[in-house]
Amino acid sequence: MNGDKFFEPVSGAKSPRFAGVPSFMRLPAMDFDHDRIDDVQIGLIGVPWDGGTTNRPGARHGPRQLRDLSTMIRATHPVSYISPFKMTNCADLGDCPVNPADLNDTLDRVTNFYSELKSRGIVPMTAGGDHLVSLPVLRGLASDGPVGMIHFDAHTDLFDSYFDGFKFTHGTPFRRAIEEGLLDPKRVVQIGIRGTMYDGEDIEWGRSQGVTIITMDEFADHTIGEVMQQARQTVGDAPTYVSFDIDCIDPAFAPGTGTPEIGGFTTREAQLLVRRLEGLNLIGADMVEVSPPFDESGNTAWVGVSIMFELLCMLAVSVDSR
Repeated sequence: MNGDKFFEPVSGAKSPRFAGVPSFMRLPAMDFDHDRIDDVQIGLIGVPWDGGTTNRPGARHGPRQLRDLSTMIRATHPVSYISPFKMTNCADLGDCPVNPADLNDTLDRVTNFYSELKSRGIVPMTAGGDHLVSLPVLRGLASDGPVGMIHFDAHTDLFDSYFDGFKFTHGTPFRRAIEEGLLDPKRVVQIGIRGTMYDGEDIEWGRSQGVTIITMDEFADHTIGEVMQQARQTVGDAPTYVSFDIDCIDPAFAPGTGTPEIGGFTTREAQLLVRRLEGLNLIGADMVEVSPPFDESGNTAWVGVSIMFELLCMLAVSVDSR
């Protein structure tokens, strides 16, 4: 327990949740120049960018809507009783610099931002943005060598290229990350893969590299405990990143995303999957592909921030144990 009230969120019992300027989970907002930045252990960050999107855009607006909906999050987990804001110093570190007019410049800006986070010892909980943002995040965090990853998604994001050789889209980040030595493919687990395919080359390539790909049909043949035990054994005790694409959840629960696929996880299954990450050596996590233009009710963003809180609890346990 850190006992530092400065880093605890404003309670809805003291101030209405609809009042004030929204920050992630009503935490204090700061930047790298703040006089308490060196006390931050977990930073919640937005990456408002969807320059890697190939079809339905809008995820650039995700962080703002996720912040707004996150004001409904309370302080303590209802099952584990984990209170991440008491275990660790958490803060909203604002939005990472991006350039909506230049993909490569954005990749550099995000990499530099996350490199500084790493140098300061701050563990990031990121809200995207499309899934390409995970690549520069990993460039910043995995500069010392490849890390493992548990990846919840309807798609592998292991495609080689789009549009006659273009290498950087939201369908390619983890192929690039493996090629660049950011991810150890033998310590990468992808869970929930489904949907119609171009040709299956992405799955074939991933498995040839050693990636563990658990399709939705394979998931359905096992218990959540069995699937996550396999994932835990695969990543082991070494540093591991978690990437959660909202489209792993069935569009009946989360329609506001760029590439929806039917037959996905229920929100309950998603909660139980994330809770099985407890005790792993986690270096960061992201929640990506929430697209407000396709989310008229705001329900997708509410699902997204609820899963972000589940992920935050797991990060807090990992940080607190170091």
